Amino acid sequence: MVAVPSLRPQKEGVTKVAQTRVVIADDESIIRMDLKEMLSGLGYQVVGEAGDGRQAINLSRELKPDLVIMDIKMPEMDGIQAARVLTEEKIAPVLLLTAYSQQELVSGAREAGVVGYIVKPFRQDELMPAIEVALSRFREFRELEKEMGDLKETLEARKVIERAKGVLMDQYGLKEADAFRRIQKLSMDTRKSMREIAEAILLAREIDKN
Repeated sequence: MVAVPSLRPQKEGVTKVAQTRVVIADDESIIRMDLKEMLSGLGYQVVGEAGDGRQAINLSRELKPDLVIMDIKMPEMDGIQAARVLTEEKIAPVLLLTAYSQQELVSGAREAGVVGYIVKPFRQDELMPAIEVALSRFREFRELEKEMGDLKETLEARKVIERAKGVLMDQYGLKEADAFRRIQKLSMDTRKSMREIAEAILLAREIDKN
């Protein structure tokens, strides 16, 4: 378990993400080394490394990173179990590293509060979009949590809202964040919960199909 600040000079044009502090966890040291190199090259600050889920939790409790990137399968405690703890304790959002053969685990990961995935093998140019989407979804999750209060209800509402966002993105060509803001605005304007708005959007889509 390592907790060290990144001393790597930041490349020109990546300063906007330089303050994003990341903990990485994978039981394979080579993957951790490659991932750290990629993240540092993009301007993210890798503040800690762990070899299993339990270490990742302890390190995250100590360092309070902006994001945890970890493999879905690790010894001691896997990525999904660790993500559930990090979500329940409101420590940090989790971006999971997964393989094609592990897609059956995605549903369980969503229940654990995971905000995004990167499919192995991945390239450096795939990291930044995945990270920025994950951070955006986590901000949405926190706003939703303020409205719902209960973590279980928040997770259930999030699944419905994610589907509704997809509908709005398809229908109006919106970006993901803009689709969320539209649902949020409709919620405020109608004094209904975001989940109710999302359910109405999905219902309208089904009616249009028929």
